[in-house]
Amino acid sequence: MASTVIGAGIVIEGEVVTEEDIAIHGVLRGRIESKDAVAIEQGATVEADVTGSEVSVAGQLTGNVNASDRVVIATGARMVGDVKAARFTIQDGAQFKGHVDMEV
Repeated sequence: MASTVIGAGIVIEGEVVTEEDIAIHGVLRGRIESKDAVAIEQGATVEADVTGSEVSVAGQLTGNVNASDRVVIATGARMVGDVKAARFTIQDGAQFKGHVDMEV
């Protein structure tokens, strides 16, 4: 379980900055920055630029992602934005529109 959880009924507009891993189940518009993992869970809607060590998308994300380790877009997820990460995985059935930079 993530150290920080934004629940399904929560809407945040602004910046979220944390040292811990974070899981988003609700709606977030703005910016997310974590030193650890960021998980955009199924049913979540995020309109933000996201920075983390590892970013996983199972919901909907509109924004750019910068990950020091890897980015995973899960089956059924939708992402529109650019990705910068050492490793990048798009699972079968995921939707992605953007550019990928795998230079670290």
